[in-house]
Amino acid sequence: MLTIVNAGKSFTLHAQGGVRIPVLSAVSLSVAAGEAVALSGPSGAGKSSLMRMIYGNYACHEGQIRVEHRGAEVDIARAAPRVILDVRRVTMGYISQFLRVIPRVPALDVVAEPMLARGADPEAAKTRARDLLTRLRIPERLWPLSPVTFSGGEQQRVNIARGFATPYPLMLLDEPTASLDAANRATVIEMIGEARAAGTAIVGIFHDEAVRDAASTRVFDLAAAQQHG
Repeated sequence: MLTIVNAGKSFTLHAQGGVRIPVLSAVSLSVAAGEAVALSGPSGAGKSSLMRMIYGNYACHEGQIRVEHRGAEVDIARAAPRVILDVRRVTMGYISQFLRVIPRVPALDVVAEPMLARGADPEAAKTRARDLLTRLRIPERLWPLSPVTFSGGEQQRVNIARGFATPYPLMLLDEPTASLDAANRATVIEMIGEARAAGTAIVGIFHDEAVRDAASTRVFDLAAAQQHG
């Protein structure tokens, strides 16, 4: 599902005379359907930067980031914006640490929206959204309210429900359990396992070692990979 070949990135500080700061260099990684790869390494190793490069939020200055999409390979590093948007809609989901939503949109609609964008029946989408919110212990009284009024943990659970609402062949998980209690962490680990069993390829960042060990099939040490790349 995902093949990264010698990927590299640097930031240029134009306000400081064009100083160039390397972030990642010569990173290569492949992730197959049904695998869950946990990115590891010390702070500053580039874990979140690599995730954003895979998703197309950060430019990839060197190498390739190839994703299986609609029966072909798309190089995210070179793809046009409209192609990247189609990859995100159909092939690649991303659950970040933070929920970003339009104010005044109910939580139920926030979760259902990705399904509707792919042409799902509206009532079926709402039913799936209700099931996920229930599973993640969001009280029904909150469903008609905007998540901007929720606690951090509640927002994160809405974010997770939205991310798992529709099946993606590839999912990126950036600290999905950071704000959750033990019961909800266990639920998310179950959902990751179910996605893997259905053939989803997963790349994740899990600072909680217990979650990482339970959710991933292997660990990719980003710092070591660059030293030996």
